[in-house]
Amino acid sequence: MIVVTGATGNVGRALVDRLLAADRPVRALTRDPRRAGLPERAEVVRHRPDDPESLFTGASALFLYAQAAGERTAELLRAAREAGVRHVVMLSSAIIAEGADETHPIHVMHATVERQVRDSGLDWTLLRPGAFAANALQWAPQIRAGNTVRGVFADAVTAPVHEDDIAAVAERALLDGGHEGAVHRLTGPEAVTNVQQVAALGHALGRTLTYVEVPPGQAGPDLYPGLPPHLVQALMKTFEATVGVPPEITGTVEKITGTPARTFAQWATSHTADFRS
Repeated sequence: MIVVTGATGNVGRALVDRLLAADRPVRALTRDPRRAGLPERAEVVRHRPDDPESLFTGASALFLYAQAAGERTAELLRAAREAGVRHVVMLSSAIIAEGADETHPIHVMHATVERQVRDSGLDWTLLRPGAFAANALQWAPQIRAGNTVRGVFADAVTAPVHEDDIAAVAERALLDGGHEGAVHRLTGPEAVTNVQQVAALGHALGRTLTYVEVPPGQAGPDLYPGLPPHLVQALMKTFEATVGVPPEITGTVEKITGTPARTFAQWATSHTADFRS
């Protein structure tokens, strides 16, 4: 039995599908099982961070999304170990890197959970993906409404990674031996700017889309709904640092899975339904 936290998220859902296809039993944790829409073969369980002992009966491995348990992460890991879980694969972030700003709130969050994972007494594997291709979904409302996309830093450069490529690496780390104590940095195969991402989305949709750069000081709730102002400001600094700077590109996805990482254009083609009204 493999327990998957964040089972309705982009990576978690893809991982659930992969594990079920491999005929492995999955316990998918979610805040609202009735609305999860997960495959029937998965054991869908309400995730209650205040009662972690009930989550791990019969389980041998855990996929841990960094925000899954909040301040109760250490308690969750302790309950997993005491129930017999042996291995945890954590979805962390490429923001954890040599020379990184250790005061950045996203760094602090992931570094804290990584430390708890290392101290848990479990075998562990850390996945540190860079920018998600799925971050482009933030533009979906604008693309459904018209052909103009407003956003910050038109020339910001990333190597977006497909969520299913992250899930494929997680699957191998969970099912194969040899990943204990490993830190896997994951990226897509090529560098693209925000302008190029929007152009790729337009090509996939058969439309011409235009990216209009917005000053970072105007990046408020309309562009980043639900994010507190201090986090938006931190993100602006992160994005600004990528303008004109070649991103890290790794071959980790292909090395571990045997299949090349998918390009952003491939991601766009497979997600056109998300951008159509």
